[in-house]
Amino acid sequence: MRMYGCPMNRLFKRSSNENQPVIIVSGLPRSGTSMVMKMLEAGGIPPLTDHIRTADDDNPEGYYEFERAKKLKEGDVTWLPEAQGKAVKVIGALLVELPPDYEYRVLFMRRRMDEVLASQDKMLERRGEDKKVADDAMAVLFQKHIKQVEAWMEEQSNLRYMVVDYNAMLEDPRPQIRQINRFLGGELNEAAMEAVVDSNLYRQRYVRSKAR
Repeated sequence: MRMYGCPMNRLFKRSSNENQPVIIVSGLPRSGTSMVMKMLEAGGIPPLTDHIRTADDDNPEGYYEFERAKKLKEGDVTWLPEAQGKAVKVIGALLVELPPDYEYRVLFMRRRMDEVLASQDKMLERRGEDKKVADDAMAVLFQKHIKQVEAWMEEQSNLRYMVVDYNAMLEDPRPQIRQINRFLGGELNEAAMEAVVDSNLYRQRYVRSKAR
C-alpha cells in the first residue's frame, strides 16, 4: 500500500464541511470501490450518492454511485461544494477533469488484473452482452491507464492519493483500514469499517492466474 503526501492535520471537523477535502474513491471497474465507499460510510464519512443505480447480483451491497460525477468531462462541477467532507466515486478516467479549486484525497483501488477481468466477464455474461476487447488486450489498456492516472495525480498540488490493495484488504483488513484512517485524519471508526469487509463477496479470485 502506498500513500502520497499523507496529511498530518485532522481533515474532518464535524461542525462544517466547508473547505474540507473531497474524498474520492477511484480505480478500475470491479476493483472494490463500492466496498470502500461502504466502509467509509461505516467509519463516519457520509457518501455522496443518488441511489439511482441500485444493488444487483454484481454488487449486492449497492454501487454507491453519483451520476453527476460521471459528467465531469461535460463541465458539471457545481456539485463539488456539496462533496466537501464526503466520499464520492469517480472513475479513474475522469479524475483529470477535477477542477483545481478544491482539495482532494483519493483512495485509488488496485486489484489483481486477472480478477478484474474475470469479474467484468461475469458481469457481461449476466447482462447478456458480448466482450468487445480480448482480455489480454484489455489488461494492457488497463495497466497503461493506471500508470497515466497515477502519474497525473502525483503532479497535482491540491491532491493527495493512497493506493489501496483490494486483495490485501480482504485477506487482512485491519492494517489497510488503519492506513486509510491515518490518511484521512485519524478520526474514523476502524471497528465499524472492518465489520463491512465481507469475504463472501470475494468472487472471481485467482480465476485466470490458476488457469495459466
